[in-house]
Amino acid sequence: MITLEHIYWLTGLMMGATAVVNWRDHSNPRRFNNTAFWGIYAVTFLAGTYLPDVVSGFLVIAMVLAASIRGLGQGKHESSSRQQREASAQRWGNKLFIPALTIPLITVAGTILFKRITIAGAPVVDVKQVTVISLAIATVVALAIGMTMLKPPPSAPIIEARRLLDAVGWAAVLPQMLAALGALFAIAGVGEVVSGLAQRWIPLDNPVVVVTTYAVGMALFTIVMGNAFAAFPVMTAGIGLPLIVQKFGGDPTIMAAIGMLSGFCGTLMTPMAANFNIVPTALLELPDEYAVIKAQIPTAVMLLGANILLMNLLVFGH
Repeated sequence: MITLEHIYWLTGLMMGATAVVNWRDHSNPRRFNNTAFWGIYAVTFLAGTYLPDVVSGFLVIAMVLAASIRGLGQGKHESSSRQQREASAQRWGNKLFIPALTIPLITVAGTILFKRITIAGAPVVDVKQVTVISLAIATVVALAIGMTMLKPPPSAPIIEARRLLDAVGWAAVLPQMLAALGALFAIAGVGEVVSGLAQRWIPLDNPVVVVTTYAVGMALFTIVMGNAFAAFPVMTAGIGLPLIVQKFGGDPTIMAAIGMLSGFCGTLMTPMAANFNIVPTALLELPDEYAVIKAQIPTAVMLLGANILLMNLLVFGH
């Protein structure tokens, strides 16, 4: 059976290969920092399940030191020249989108089909993680399609992966770290504090007000923390479960799904989501570092309003 652990190993191998490419790239003046950062990150994926928590904590501190002391850098080596990429783009045209479109299609299909496929009565994949596993499988299939179509050098995928990871830098690990922070906040009882403040200052005897508070709170906490996965355990423990589900009998599945979408609206509006909103402006060399956020805010506000409406219509419908 394919489990999430296998996806961790696959990710760890990619990070390890990124570290090796950095080590061999003498054009990067900070190649040792990059090698240490991505190499340690690879260890957390390859062996994190088997390491004591304190060891994993020290590995994270080591990553912080590698990124802080002189910082991370970028090499100049690429798998192809700009002229070669432009010629390839003109040759293939819109067919270049085929590998990219493969990913969502296979992910959706896998999420539906893998739950039903069994071998000797055992499921092929862990049904609790079927979406994430389907996404990983879809990515591997898309890579194979891209390699078959374009026929680049065998080393091209990892060289380009290294280039993109180095361009993003430490922000690439931000979602994972913030999600862990959200779990720590939940364990520390921050959700109870949020619930107490909400019940003190907001009239939460009306289900519409409760749902609105939960959705807006998800967006606001995401703006502050930079990641909806970090906001989710706090807001759900503080307002979602005790009020929407337990007090008013709302459907927890619908609440969680639309609540996360509400959090993603906050992601569109915050510089804390650096890997989404700040890094692209740097890669595109835009004069305004907040240009992406400014363009996204109107859409985010409209989506948040739609999420509030949908949750009010659906969460109490059973």
